[in-house]
Order: sequence, then structure tokens, then C-alpha cells
Amino acid sequence: MDINVFDSKQEMGKAAAECAASALRECLAEKGHANLIVATGASQFEMLEHLVNAPDLQWGQVNIFHLDEYIGMDDSHPASFCRYLKERFEAKLPEPPAAFHYVNGMAADPKEECRRLGEIITRHPIDVACIGIGENGHLGFNDPPADFETEDPFIVVELDETCRKQQMKEGWFDSLDDVPTRAISMSVQQIMKSKLLVVTCPDRRKAEAVRDTVKGEVTNMCPASKLQEHPKCQLFLDNEAASLL
Repeated sequence: MDINVFDSKQEMGKAAAECAASALRECLAEKGHANLIVATGASQFEMLEHLVNAPDLQWGQVNIFHLDEYIGMDDSHPASFCRYLKERFEAKLPEPPAAFHYVNGMAADPKEECRRLGEIITRHPIDVACIGIGENGHLGFNDPPADFETEDPFIVVELDETCRKQQMKEGWFDSLDDVPTRAISMSVQQIMKSKLLVVTCPDRRKAEAVRDTVKGEVTNMCPASKLQEHPKCQLFLDNEAASLL
């Protein structure tokens, strides 16, 4: 794991975006297409802002997936991750991507939605995954104790209280009762299959999770600790998030 620390969120986001964009350009030059994962949340604001403006990227040849969505939430809700990515990312791209595979939180059968997405992503091995780390060390919505074993690409998960409180504190919901308790998430094993992980994580409130991710034992009680085992993981932090390293 390579650790990159910056004085500001803007510098951090720009560097993370440049890392992802460079890898995507290499994939496009080599094979004519690329497969990308993008994440949501406050940690991704600056990175996505710079990624949509990355020069010389043929977005029309990029297949895009996202990590997770609340079950029972449609994209009209302000906290919808589909809405977040449509407004903050897809709508700002210079051209439509080859495909954008959204998680349908309103699917009548969430497990069938997991199966549908799993079939698609299995046909599109991921080149670059732009992700974050939660305050509880989660990857995607894989809260502790995360399932490190399942090979299913997408799974139905229960959200723990720490995760739900983070969503409220970030301003996505008015109260804890408003935060859903279940979601569809890309599994840890599927995230780890990405050839390159670009992990962006700012803020002092993430410092303990970052410390445990980098220096702690690999355990499903800190799901992001699994990143230690990835052969090509770039971690981008601001000074606050890196303060306990």
C-alpha cells in the first residue's frame, strides 16, 4: 500500500484523480476499453470534481460501476447514491460513458438485483476502483464484521449504527431514524479484484480508521484493513486523516 498525504482536500482529490485517470488512459491505449468503479460520500467530492475534468480520456469507452445503494431508496431522495453520481459525476462527463451500471435500490427483489449486477461485473473485470474508507473502517457498505469470504460480487448487507450515524452527520439525513438499515453493496472480495485501488480518505474523523487500516491486523472488524493485501493500492489522505499514522 502506497500512502500519499496532502495539505488540503483539493490537493488530495486532484492527485487521486490524476492517478485514476492515468491508469484509465493506459487501459484504453492497451485494449480500447476500461472498467471503473466510483464511490460516493463526502470523501469523494474533490476526487470526482477533478476526475470529470481529466484531459484526454475517452469516457465513451469506459464502463462504470458504483459500489452500493440503500434498499428502498429511489434516485429522487437527496441521499441516493445513484442521484449523487448522476449529478456529481455522470452529468459532468464530457461524453456519455460506454455504460453506467447503477444499483437499483428500489428493485422488488434485492437479491435478484445482486445477481443481475454480479453477472454484468463478472464480464467486465475492473481496472480501476475509486473508493473511500468509512469511519468504522468499512469498504463500500461492508460494515464490521464484514464478510471476507463470499465470492458473490454484490450482496445485501445490514448497516451498523456507526455507519448510519456517519451518514446523518454528513448531512444526508435529518435523523438516525431516517437512515435505512439495509443496502446492496459490492462485496469485499469483488472490490479486491480491481487491478488498481485508488482510495481517497480525508478528515480527522477518519483518522482512527486510517490508522487501523494501515497499521492494524487484517480483520473483518476493520474491513479496510484488507487493503494491506492488495498488490496495487494507492491511499490518498489529507493531513487530518493521516494524523495518527
